[in-house]
Amino acid sequence: MISAQEEEIKATDAVVEVVDVTSDDAIKERLNGIFSEVKELEDVTCEVTSGVVRLSGNVPDEESKESALALARRTDGVIFTVDRIAVVTAVDAQLTPALKKLRTLRTSFVTKLPLIGIAFVVVVISILLANFLHRRVGWFERFNVSSLTRLLLRRIVRIVVIGLGFVVALEILDATAVVGALLGAAGLAGLAIGFAFRNIAENYLGGILLSAQNPFEIGDAVELNGRIGTVAMLTARDTVLITPEGNHLRIPNGMVMNSELLNYTRNPRRRFEFSVGVSVDLELNEARRVGLEAMKLSPGVLKDPKPSVTVDTLGDSAVILRFFGWVDQRESDFLKTRSETIRIVKVTYDEAGIEMPEPIYRVHLRGNTAITAGDKQEEPPSENPPRKIKQVSVEDSELDDISPDRTIEDQIETEKSSTDEENLLDVKS
Repeated sequence: MISAQEEEIKATDAVVEVVDVTSDDAIKERLNGIFSEVKELEDVTCEVTSGVVRLSGNVPDEESKESALALARRTDGVIFTVDRIAVVTAVDAQLTPALKKLRTLRTSFVTKLPLIGIAFVVVVISILLANFLHRRVGWFERFNVSSLTRLLLRRIVRIVVIGLGFVVALEILDATAVVGALLGAAGLAGLAIGFAFRNIAENYLGGILLSAQNPFEIGDAVELNGRIGTVAMLTARDTVLITPEGNHLRIPNGMVMNSELLNYTRNPRRRFEFSVGVSVDLELNEARRVGLEAMKLSPGVLKDPKPSVTVDTLGDSAVILRFFGWVDQRESDFLKTRSETIRIVKVTYDEAGIEMPEPIYRVHLRGNTAITAGDKQEEPPSENPPRKIKQVSVEDSELDDISPDRTIEDQIETEKSSTDEENLLDVKS
C-alpha cells in the first residue's frame, strides 16, 4: 500500500520502450542501468512492484532529482512513481557541481589560450593608442573651444578607445553575453553615479560653460550673490576670488552659473557718486557750478563722459546734491579717485564760503520754552576748543595718489604660482 506522504505518480505521454517485456524486473533493470551511467544519479536505486516505481537514494541537487523522476515516468510499463529521493546537503556534495564547472572552465581556458593572448594584445594596443591620442594636445587645440572643453574631449577619446579595445577583446573570446552584461552594468552604474555626484557634475559642466562663455577674466572685479572679489582662477570645480580684505573665496561653478554676475571691470570706465549737503539759503545753481568745477580739478575724473551734479533731496536744514564722475580703471584706482574728488569738492566749497550744515536739530531748553535750531540763538562758547591734528611724516604725494592699487593683483599672481590646479582662464592653457 502506498503511504499518504508519498508523492502521487503522474502518467506521462512520452514513453521509454523496454525490450520484449514490460515486467517489473525489466523496468527495474532498465532504470538501474541508466542511473548507474549518470554520475549525479549513481546513488539512486529503483524498486518496482506491479508497475509502481519507488525511487530512493541521494542526489546533489534538485535538478538531478527531477531528472530521475522524469526518466522513471517516461519508462514503458510504469504506472506510478514514488519519490523517496533525498537532496544531499553535505558540503562536499554541494561543492561537487562547482568543482566540475571549474574543471570545465580550466579545460576551456587551456583550449582558448591562443585567443586569450590575442585579446590581451588588443587591449594593450588600445591602451597605448588611447594614451598617445590623449597626449596630442596640439591636435585638440585646432578646435576653437575653451581649454576645459579640449581637456574633456581628450579624456572622452581616451575612454572610448580603451572601451572599444575591451569590446573587441571580448568578441574575440566569443564572450558576447559578457559584453551585454558589462554594458548593462555600466548603464546602471552611470545612473547611480549621476544621482550620487549630481553636484560635482553640475560644477564640472558649469566650468565648461563659464570657460566657453568667458564672462570674466583674471583680475576682473566681480560681485556674486552679494560677495565682491577679484577673479584669481577658474578651475573645473569652482571659481576662486580674492576678496578686498585679501581673503581666499571659492564659489562652486554651478552656483556661479545660476547667480547674477556683476562685472565691474569688463567696461574699464566706471561711474562713482557721492552726496553733499549744502545750506538751503544758497543759490543752488551756483553751488552746482562750483561743485562741478571742483570735480574737473580731480586728476582721475574723465572729461568724457562729463561729470555732473544734480539736486537730489530738499531737506529741512540742507539740500542734498549728488555728484557723478567717471573713472578709467586702467589708469586710476576707483576708490582713490572717488576719495580724492570728495576732498577737492570739500576744499573748494570751504574756499567759496558754501556752507555744508549738519543734518541734525539742536534743542535748547530754557524754563518751559523749547527753541529749535531754526531760531537764531547765541551759542554758548565751547569749553573744549578743537584740537590741532598732530603732524605725521606722510607726503602729500601719497595722499594725492590715485594710481591703480596692485595689491590684489599681486596676491593673484602668488595664488597662481602656489597651486597645481589648471586655471581655465590662463591664456597659456
